[in-house]
Amino acid sequence: MRWVAAAATVLLGSAAGSASAQEVTLKVHHFLPAGSYANTMFIQPWCDKIAKESNNRMKCQIYPSMQLGGTPPQLIDQVRDGVVDVIWTLTGYTPGRFPRVEVFELPFMMQNPEATSKALWDYVQQYAPQEFKDMHPIAFHVHGDGVFHLRDKPIRTLADFKGLKLRAPTRQTNKFLAALGATPVAMPVPAVGEAIAKGVIDGAVVPYEVVPSVKVQELVKFHSETDPAEPAFYTSTFVFAMNKAKYQALPADLKKVIDAHSGQAFSGQIGKVFLAADAEGKKLTARNTTNVIPASELVNWKKAGQPLIDTWVADMNGKGANGQQLLDGARALIAKHSAAAR
Repeated sequence: MRWVAAAATVLLGSAAGSASAQEVTLKVHHFLPAGSYANTMFIQPWCDKIAKESNNRMKCQIYPSMQLGGTPPQLIDQVRDGVVDVIWTLTGYTPGRFPRVEVFELPFMMQNPEATSKALWDYVQQYAPQEFKDMHPIAFHVHGDGVFHLRDKPIRTLADFKGLKLRAPTRQTNKFLAALGATPVAMPVPAVGEAIAKGVIDGAVVPYEVVPSVKVQELVKFHSETDPAEPAFYTSTFVFAMNKAKYQALPADLKKVIDAHSGQAFSGQIGKVFLAADAEGKKLTARNTTNVIPASELVNWKKAGQPLIDTWVADMNGKGANGQQLLDGARALIAKHSAAAR
């Protein structure tokens, strides 16, 4: 009996040691190229940190440009179903799936991406946790100010939208472009370059951060920004998430490593990285013509966008939520974190 007890103790100790020494490789899948700012300034550094802090027991294998197959809208299902371990994508690539989070994509909601990303994390915890219950969120964030990149002529006033076919990333931004007088064309970022080159669209709305990923600076001649003192005319919401079962199966010490690089503060850091990436992307457009649309003109755009906001509130009411409460909550969180950042 003493021998059996001793053997059991040894086996248990060996099992515990094996668990603590477990090595994990995370398959990380996203839609932008390996050389994109998102990959080099955010995703790869995150992977480097978790590898270092786990003594290389947890590493990433990054698959950019949808190398594991599928399309950008399928990334959400890939991480939910365990086809991959970690994904980074826009929530707006799956229209209607994350309706509460869409409030951040309404016209003129965002001004500071770092503060707004923190607000987005808090908002999901308070108002929309059920929308992400099938995955383990690591971060939520937004990008910097959206910019118009146009092939043949700039946008200066509301009248300039007439007749333009413009790409937008999400349902709400498409609706806003239509309200402004353009013809919206929905497509993921990887399709933008070819669409502009072939004349399928006259231009696209993306932040400067995306410019090198699709070589926008080589395809267009004009870049129209909105007054930087005003909230951005649009932004997009992103999720960086892990397969839920994969996270739950990690040993406690490796979970702690993931947790240390997750959450509100990390979401804000990503927003800050994207702002820095905007500055780098803008440098590539120096040979083209850039104009700034003044606040006096944006008053007209805000009037055109208000019905979209009203419709979103009504739609949420129809889904059994309090749409105005969600809108007010998002605005209050953005204001709170923006004030803290000053």
